[in-house]
Amino acid sequence: MKKNMLIVFVLVTIFSCKNETNTNGKLNVVTTTSMITDLVKNIGGDYVNLQGLMGSGVDPHLYKASEGDVTKLVDANVIFYNGLHLEGKLVEVFEKMGSATKTPIALGEELDKSTLIGSDYFASNYDPHVWFDINYFKQFAQKVTQVLSEKNPENADNFKANETKYLAKLNELQSKIKATIETLPKEKRILVTAHDAFNYFGKAYDFEVVGLQGLSTATEAGVQDVQKLSAFIIEKNIKAVFVESSVPKRTIEALQAAVNSKGHDVEIGGTLYSDALGNAGTEEGTYVGMFEYNVNTIVNALK
Repeated sequence: MKKNMLIVFVLVTIFSCKNETNTNGKLNVVTTTSMITDLVKNIGGDYVNLQGLMGSGVDPHLYKASEGDVTKLVDANVIFYNGLHLEGKLVEVFEKMGSATKTPIALGEELDKSTLIGSDYFASNYDPHVWFDINYFKQFAQKVTQVLSEKNPENADNFKANETKYLAKLNELQSKIKATIETLPKEKRILVTAHDAFNYFGKAYDFEVVGLQGLSTATEAGVQDVQKLSAFIIEKNIKAVFVESSVPKRTIEALQAAVNSKGHDVEIGGTLYSDALGNAGTEEGTYVGMFEYNVNTIVNALK
């Protein structure tokens, strides 16, 4: 806590006396989650200097700003983050920055709150995992394009052209996903994962989604949670459950053991990417590739 407050103090001090500057005519852009980093990479292209704070497998719920992040944030012309309290440990930092000379852009806060999934167990009262509804991610793309164009109007046409190309990719992704999911009977569309990251996916594609942990991985699953969910799996005759790349797999392994101890076989259907993309340079290291991989993994395991 003291370390985090020191970072906040340094940020406020530096921001209060620093002018916004570009490097080689390009905007310095900092992003938090790997999904948003990939989005800005597609929209900004070669016209921005982009740095992401969180890499593959990093849990944004638990991420804390390091001293190394301070320089990136100080040098940024634009900062994009998810918001809705996804980056829980960074909220205080961003709030202090907003009261200085910069206003970081919380993309999730731009969405129509009346359409979001509510939660009494999360600080914002909304499920923050909105990128699993592709329509919301399209709105993210539009906001990123708007902000970059306002900050760097000489490249506005380039940003708009990149946005058009990327939205076409997202439209194609939606078509592919729909076709794949339609091969899975509705009665088999029950998705059991490590934590509640897939509610927007479930709402969009008619899946019943159950997470062993809550919306935030900061909440540990207890013995009662494991026993309750194991009974549900047996009752529904669910064939596979899934681990997540950014969440330790021991909780799902404990769930599998609890189910198997009651004479019911349940497989671990694979690892899903939830709060972070895959490794850079791989298909799963992009938002489009991650989404396709997740859907193929889910459908193949539950068929």
